[in-house]
Amino acid sequence: MKHKQTGFTLVEMAIVLVIIGLLLAAILKGQELINAGKVKALGNDVRNIPAFINGYQDRYRAMPGDDAAVVAHLANLAVATVATTPAAATIGNGALNGAWDSITNTDETVLVWQHLRIAGFMPGTTVPAVAAGNNYLPTNAFGGRIGVTSDLPAINDASFTGTFFVCTANIPDNVARALDQTLDDGVGTTGSVRAIATAAAPAARGASIAYAAGTTYTVCLAQ
Repeated sequence: MKHKQTGFTLVEMAIVLVIIGLLLAAILKGQELINAGKVKALGNDVRNIPAFINGYQDRYRAMPGDDAAVVAHLANLAVATVATTPAAATIGNGALNGAWDSITNTDETVLVWQHLRIAGFMPGTTVPAVAAGNNYLPTNAFGGRIGVTSDLPAINDASFTGTFFVCTANIPDNVARALDQTLDDGVGTTGSVRAIATAAAPAARGASIAYAAGTTYTVCLAQ
């Protein structure tokens, strides 16, 4: 009497393994494409912001956020209120004063976004309020803050100098490394792009560090 065969044959198991392998390859490739897209988006953010600031300077001969004549410059652009910083000593000094991740509405590093948006260099709300849900402060593809400053940025290295710095936070290690490779030398401690472990805002300052698996970074570009 013949017994009915149970279980999978070797051929069937081989087919299943091939299918699983193809699915895993597709998932990994999809994740790779997603990460590549995020790196490209981050690179565009970091490159575009200096272009916006330089465009504003070319048009108005002043730094957005630091523009002493911003009310007059933007008066014809149909915006009810153009904000200026109350710290008269720093207005018009050609620098963006304040922490890159400031949460103070009247800091130049917060007002820079209003001035750029009113002038038409970038989209977004023109109401300088950092309250939750306002969407005034720009963020990256990972939900981290994007900011700019002429003061000491998150990266506290004596050799890291520039007219201003663009910083972006909450970047996974593999993406941070890829972003650095795209914009600079791929090393978190040298060149015009440097990194520090992301901290709660306002971020802690410290020397740049090398990229390591499992760390989330704030990456800054010197201009």
